[in-house]
Amino acid sequence: MSTRYQEPSRAARAANTVIRWLAEMGVSIAGTHALRVRGRSSGKMRSVVVNLLTVDGVDYLVSPRGNTQWARNVRAAGGVEAGSRWRRRHARASEVADADKPELLRRYLDRWYWQVKDYVSGLTPESTDEQFRAVAPTIPVFALARADAPD
Repeated sequence: MSTRYQEPSRAARAANTVIRWLAEMGVSIAGTHALRVRGRSSGKMRSVVVNLLTVDGVDYLVSPRGNTQWARNVRAAGGVEAGSRWRRRHARASEVADADKPELLRRYLDRWYWQVKDYVSGLTPESTDEQFRAVAPTIPVFALARADAPD
């Protein structure tokens, strides 16, 4: 687990607040989703906006800024609520092994590189598997499974 974390600027935090509010209302901008996760210290539910990557029917959370507060909370809570206020679904979250991240990161960057290019340690969608493997430990990725689904 890496300690890399690129904190958002004031402008990014303000924009994320607006985009998160829209996502909570059910309006997705470029694939954004509202995410709620229990805080590891306070126990209060925390909200964030994320890009939810779906590959072969499995949803993945990717934290391009690194070991963010929400990623640490997901790791500690083991589960999240995803979706708008009216259509939230509970999901278990399990961290993806570094060896399994390169293809997921490539697909994530194929879709959202324009948005996250400053936060992914120089990766591009055209980066080599070796470059993805080198950076994989610094980018948390979680697979989501319905909370009521069997293991």
